[in-house]
Amino acid sequence: MSTNEPTPALAAGSQTAGGGSRFTPDFRVGLGYDIHRTGNPLQGARAMVLGGVAIQGAPAIIAHSDGDALCHAVTDAILGALALPDIGQLFPDTDPKYRGADSRTFLEAAVAKAASMGYRVVNVDATVILERPKLSPQKEAVRASLAGMLGVEASRVNVKGKTHETLDALGRGEGVEVHAVVLMMRG
Repeated sequence: MSTNEPTPALAAGSQTAGGGSRFTPDFRVGLGYDIHRTGNPLQGARAMVLGGVAIQGAPAIIAHSDGDALCHAVTDAILGALALPDIGQLFPDTDPKYRGADSRTFLEAAVAKAASMGYRVVNVDATVILERPKLSPQKEAVRASLAGMLGVEASRVNVKGKTHETLDALGRGEGVEVHAVVLMMRG
């Protein structure tokens, strides 16, 4: 093989000689993560919201926006799947226009950007780590709300509630943490 001929991997269309892609994959997977501290409402903490739903009996959250850790994690998962800048780059907490912002707007912007690139959400699997309250009484409302923002049926959205078994700061109820995985499909 001469030095000017592509290697078999390049000939198959996986990459160009400069490292760029010759094709766009049909599926992409993204991982998102977010965490927020709890705090005193008298010191500016806000009512906890997850997936656009106010969580009854939950501690207040300290955040620049509304602090919806579930929307933030899913937004980052979508952006990550598409190799786009993360939520902090697109909606920085140093920008006063995002103070108190409804996090649904961040998620809807990520979904719209994905659509403009030819991708849509196939499914989401998220884990919310919160010592109290138990998420199960509101889980279906959270799933339905998140599904609506993503433009998918609720059966494609899974939200699991976990505790930290009283271990560390999360276990003491000092925060909420969310991990999310999203599968995106072209078309």
